[in-house]
Amino acid sequence: MTSQAEATSSPEVGTTRRWAMLAASTLAQAAAAVMIHGPAFLIPALVADRGLSLAEAGLVAAAPMAGVTCALVAWGVVTDRHGERVVLLSGLVSTALAGVVAVVSTSVVLLAVSLFVAGLAAASTGSASGRVVVGWFPPRRRGLAMGIRQTAQPAGVGIAAVTMAVTADRLDANAALWIPVAACAVAALTVAVVVIDPPRPGGGAAEAPNPYRGDRFLARVHGVSVLLVVPQFVVWTFALVWLVQDRGWSPAAAGVVVAVAQVAGVAGRIGAGQLSDVVGSRMRPLRWVTWAALATMLALGVTAGLGWGVAVPLVVVATMVTVADNGLAFTAVAERAGPFWSGRALGLQNTAQYLTASAVPPVAALAVTHGSYAWTFALAAVFPLVAVALVPVRDERALTQ
Repeated sequence: MTSQAEATSSPEVGTTRRWAMLAASTLAQAAAAVMIHGPAFLIPALVADRGLSLAEAGLVAAAPMAGVTCALVAWGVVTDRHGERVVLLSGLVSTALAGVVAVVSTSVVLLAVSLFVAGLAAASTGSASGRVVVGWFPPRRRGLAMGIRQTAQPAGVGIAAVTMAVTADRLDANAALWIPVAACAVAALTVAVVVIDPPRPGGGAAEAPNPYRGDRFLARVHGVSVLLVVPQFVVWTFALVWLVQDRGWSPAAAGVVVAVAQVAGVAGRIGAGQLSDVVGSRMRPLRWVTWAALATMLALGVTAGLGWGVAVPLVVVATMVTVADNGLAFTAVAERAGPFWSGRALGLQNTAQYLTASAVPPVAALAVTHGSYAWTFALAAVFPLVAVALVPVRDERALTQ
């Protein structure tokens, strides 16, 4: 089997172009994130302007996420067979067009359907943008590059929160939807100018062996990622409300802590990727991150239960630690799957994480209701405890460059 490293060498593309393609891929993923997560910030406007119930507005806001979950693997198949550039371009343009339909829609049903279709199209960036990074960066720079690329989602969510909520409040929800439309259009133009398909070895997708056969490396990495999604979304979902309800903070002050925590999360993703390049391994840092998530969530649960002030900075640390695995796992999956299977493998990785993430808030809310925030934080430590044993350190292959 031809190694992934063989697919990355190209004398025609220099360092500047590689970093430009990383920037374009990150922009594509961030623009898609604005479309996928932005409608959640329109819920107050949908309730006030459209007369929807909170539940109905929530369903409309969830439509893009549902679309993404349905399409990730399918887009991965297209990426494996037809390349990254065409997938990014067609996906981003289709996302923008579906967004335009949402902007002009006067029916709630049409709004929800168009946002669902936008999510279907936006799913294209998940595998394709990651493949551009893995395909063009050599292994000893790939961890850092993928760590930077993984900051796209929180960046997109932050942009949506700052822009769409304000626009919807001052104008209306339809006007706010022009923001993701514009973001996707700009990203598509950037991809058209900058991105080139990474070179691939000869033989084609039909002859590439199935990387899931022969060992369980990929399946175990998927499992670790799914398990670590649980503490990540427990903290993301309940940090602010815990600070307000249990600690007596104002929503504004709690929001500042959450914002700082998100910035720390960005640093955690980049730092973990750089560390994996330095030590020449994705799985060893992944196991270290898993142990850190276990220790941090347990400490957060104990200190929150005791009412200690150190619990507040521990929320920031927990936010940073529980997202640091994302880039490591994503890079390892793409490297092991190879250039003709990584689209599907990354699609499976993202689909499993999205499905798990959607289940965490309601289940964790039950734990809070029947227990406490402290107990819920501590219980979340069970998932990284299980994940530690799954990290396939011994089955990892050495980086070749």
